[in-house]
Amino acid sequence: MVDLLLVVVVILFIAMLFLNIYFRVKVFGSYKRLVKQRVEFSASHVMDREKMRKEVYARYPQMQEEIETFVRHLRFSVRLAIVLIVLISLVGAVLMYFR
Repeated sequence: MVDLLLVVVVILFIAMLFLNIYFRVKVFGSYKRLVKQRVEFSASHVMDREKMRKEVYARYPQMQEEIETFVRHLRFSVRLAIVLIVLISLVGAVLMYFR
């Protein structure tokens, strides 16, 4: 049982590594294109869709699709990271219980 839990933790850490690679490729690629076009917005815009629509899309209508892609990739990366961290913590807690 302990060996299985250790394998699960190792697999989850490898998943975190691939998440980091995904984050760098997808999110930073989109971010780089937005920076080249001088699109500016804050983290509060990313978290509030209505605020993003009213303030950022109104200023940069030609970049709306690129902004949406960036925000979608960013949110997906954050959600996946949270799930993986919770799973690693849970498996680690179970592993500590059995040791």
